[in-house]
Amino acid sequence: MKDIKSLCDQVRQTAYDIHVYHGHGHLEKVYENALAHRLTKAGLKVKQQQPINVYEEDGTLIGEYIADLLVEDCLIIELKTARTLSPEHEARIIGYLKSARIEHGLLINFGSYKFEIRKFAWSEQLQKSKIGLVSIFISALSAFSAVK
Repeated sequence: MKDIKSLCDQVRQTAYDIHVYHGHGHLEKVYENALAHRLTKAGLKVKQQQPINVYEEDGTLIGEYIADLLVEDCLIIELKTARTLSPEHEARIIGYLKSARIEHGLLINFGSYKFEIRKFAWSEQLQKSKIGLVSIFISALSAFSAVK
């Protein structure tokens, strides 16, 4: 398996090539099939419409969702054919990564004239450090407000 950076680079270039060739007018399934085909042809392990387990905070399995693509068992790819990517799309892939406990994901939009791709990473340590920073910020803000 490749390192995650080179894997993401390969997927990004392949998706861009598909966008250039096919344009932006097709259904999401067309782009999913094209990306799966080209990545498989390049020698990568690709699963389409892959069920991904979703876990509760304590590790209990609580369900599953279906990833558009799972590449090399470590990269979730969520595809869109929207006018533009929205915060809801970003929140969804972050939620998928967190509850499925998979660290890396790509959000790719084929629906716009302009090619859009965003990389997301999630880890337990990152989440804990962000929560710690937010609580420190809120404590500092509360202290500042109390001084006024």
